[in-house]
Amino acid sequence: MCGRYTQTAAPENLVFRFGLEDRGVKLKPRYNIAPGQQSPVVIEEASIKALMLMYWGLVPSWSKDPTIGNRMINARAETLTEKRSFKRLLPKRRCLVLADGFYEWRKARHGKIPMRYVLKDKEPFSFAGLWDIWKQPYGEELRSFTIITTEANDLLKPVHDRMPVILLKEDEDKWLDPGLKDPAKLTPLLKSYPSDRMETYDVSTIVNSPMNDRPECIQEAI
Repeated sequence: MCGRYTQTAAPENLVFRFGLEDRGVKLKPRYNIAPGQQSPVVIEEASIKALMLMYWGLVPSWSKDPTIGNRMINARAETLTEKRSFKRLLPKRRCLVLADGFYEWRKARHGKIPMRYVLKDKEPFSFAGLWDIWKQPYGEELRSFTIITTEANDLLKPVHDRMPVILLKEDEDKWLDPGLKDPAKLTPLLKSYPSDRMETYDVSTIVNSPMNDRPECIQEAI
């Protein structure tokens, strides 16, 4: 699964990296993004890649209770076409969830040790995501997303059997393409990211609390 991640790249770097239209969305570095918080995602509208903030934890449009989002922070790639909450979104509401690292916890003798996983080139990347719009009782819209997960690669397997789907750079446009609706052409993009392009290191246990969102969260533990 994916329960915490980071996005510390400067807005101008994201605009360049993902070919975004700069709509003036205010972003700040995030060192410990947790479910229920707003995070930057990219969708494609009228051939334009738009950056916006959405809540992490999918609230389907048909839901009567928005707290369902607490249980829908992840979606398994293998069952997207089977689950009611996801199968209707796969053809029409896909997004890139912007990140530059994520956390997992490994078991140790004296508890669990948090680890941060990043790309070796330290560049920002995107998780494959799905999003939806839920209309609140007083009329406003709530936009939310879920991060798709798949089988862990060799780097992750000693710690967890699942990992977030990190899209290959060359697959990002395909994932966003509104003209591509066939699940048979989309699901092959949802694969484990190559282990040899990633690395990991231990970080401080301050990341255990989502209240902590500061640079110390991503510093290597000594």
